[in-house]
Amino acid sequence: MAQNLAGPEIERLIQLLARVPGLGPRSARRAVLHLMKKREDLLHPLGEAMRIAAERIVTCSECGNLDTMDPCSICRDPRRDPSILVVVENVGDLWALERAGAIRASYHVLGATLSPFDGVGPEDLSLPKLVERATGGSVKEVILALNATVEGQTTAHYITDLLTEAGVKVTRLAHGVPVGGELDYLDEGTLSAALLSRTAIG
Repeated sequence: MAQNLAGPEIERLIQLLARVPGLGPRSARRAVLHLMKKREDLLHPLGEAMRIAAERIVTCSECGNLDTMDPCSICRDPRRDPSILVVVENVGDLWALERAGAIRASYHVLGATLSPFDGVGPEDLSLPKLVERATGGSVKEVILALNATVEGQTTAHYITDLLTEAGVKVTRLAHGVPVGGELDYLDEGTLSAALLSRTAIG
């Protein structure tokens, strides 16, 4: 039986960090050791930042983003194009698209994708609010920026059907060959999607 090598407080910190996506028990243990070595520079400021974040972070009532204000800073941004609504599964996807900086649109976070196997149905997604926003008059295009998984595609089809009567253009992200990708290294599914999503040149 494994023996705890540190006090209960440190072990608790390791266990909590190990729950963070991308970190396992070993990575969490290394992170905690590093934080303890840099207590003044890292551990104390991190603890204070997390305390403040826990008190102030809220979910935007308009789009579902996480911020310290409601509506969030993206929804308050007057430079956004209100006619384009980008639908994403989660906040991480929203932030990834924002980092890319390719579009200045509004967003809508679903909170999940349809997955009957996992017991996730339409009632578990932020669909009523999406329909309300899409039919509000200002939205002309809804971009479905969902993952190219079975769940993502199922959700995209469901939303497309849901918005049939809304009078808005529904599009999705292109699938296929990534920028800088070499055909010889791509899987068959990606190549197939690239061929099906081919576009005219010029």
